[in-house]
Amino acid sequence: MKGGVMSTVPGSVAPLDGLAKPGFLTEFLRDTFALADVELRKLLRDPLELLTRAIQPALWLLMFGQVFGRLRAVPTGGIDYLTFMVPGILAQSVLFIAIFYGISVIWERDLGILQKLLVSPAPRTALVLGKALSAGVRGLSQTVVIYVLASLMKVRLRFGIELLGVLLFVVLGSAVFSTFSLAVACLVKTRERFMGIGQVLTMPLFFGSNAIYPLAIMPGWLRTFAKLNPLSYEVDALRALMVQGGQSIFGLSFDFWVLAIVLVVLVLVTAKLYPNVIR
Repeated sequence: MKGGVMSTVPGSVAPLDGLAKPGFLTEFLRDTFALADVELRKLLRDPLELLTRAIQPALWLLMFGQVFGRLRAVPTGGIDYLTFMVPGILAQSVLFIAIFYGISVIWERDLGILQKLLVSPAPRTALVLGKALSAGVRGLSQTVVIYVLASLMKVRLRFGIELLGVLLFVVLGSAVFSTFSLAVACLVKTRERFMGIGQVLTMPLFFGSNAIYPLAIMPGWLRTFAKLNPLSYEVDALRALMVQGGQSIFGLSFDFWVLAIVLVVLVLVTAKLYPNVIR
């Protein structure tokens, strides 16, 4: 950052004395939002990606939701199964986008962009957080898709102040899983390995959560895994905020702090791993 000294060796770590200098937070936020802006401009140049991402949640709602809604075998706490399922499908859509976000780091390395970012004055945490924020905005596009589809299917949604909470948790959840994805990319370093690991991770995270069935009907070992799974807390918050009659099991404040703490930890870990991509 300005006023501080930072080595231009990609593997080095920026000194911590800049944290105490005036204006550090301002410059940190500026660097973070600058990188997020770059990432979002890429998305605007390829809007077809947003359309293709809408196909999967549409299939889940139109097919899976309609079929299982007829069974009436899942205890959903006084709301119909389709209504119960909608927040889970939104969280799933965000997860599926975010979990493959780390491949962008490998592409940037191959193009020589990452090397330039690593020798810039921007802190590594700003680089990671900027990407996490841009992934969060990508997740917002899925929110629009799900709200439109659910409204057409006569799901009783909330459109009041709760909508702001929905957007907050979508961005936060997307940031968590995209940062986790970046950490994985820093370790595996190749596109082929990353895609394989991404495919392996998505199904356990999704089915090992409360997205399409409640914690109450899970066997003990799966319930334990679900409580350790950040996706469960995103779904829990979305279910309370998004649909009429939905309730939070853990509490909205608890959901928020779990996701926020996980995000902070992942940002710090990923910032430490970031230079490993080019080694």
